[in-house]
Amino acid sequence: MSIGRILAMKGVDVYTATPNQTLQEAAAELVEKGVGALIVLGADREVLGLIGERDIITAVARHGAAALQEEVGRHMQVNCRFVHEHDSIDEASDTMTDERCRHLPVMRNGRLAGVVSIGDIVKYRIEAIEAERMALRHYIATA
Repeated sequence: MSIGRILAMKGVDVYTATPNQTLQEAAAELVEKGVGALIVLGADREVLGLIGERDIITAVARHGAAALQEEVGRHMQVNCRFVHEHDSIDEASDTMTDERCRHLPVMRNGRLAGVVSIGDIVKYRIEAIEAERMALRHYIATA
């Protein structure tokens, strides 16, 4: 199965931030949307990075509560990896493991098309295992 299939099932909503927003604003957006990361976009909608819960907590731990008034651009993950819609779920999973990241922007024709999380990957794998289990049970029962 491809990453595009996951996007088709979960939807392509992507929540974003700009590099000049404060960490407080980003944190509020994470809470409001119930997500773990925001994709940081430039003025021309190019992907500049990603800001996640861990990044905000790290900033507060290192700089105190005043960090919440600092810009996302100072604390976001830059040069973050991304995947394409046609990439396999295994490729995305390997990238997440190798890079120790929980969210990957999904690109289509050089533009942001969505985002997948480790939760999306785990959900797919559990559903695939359950489908295989049911198929095996059916096969055994009818043999």
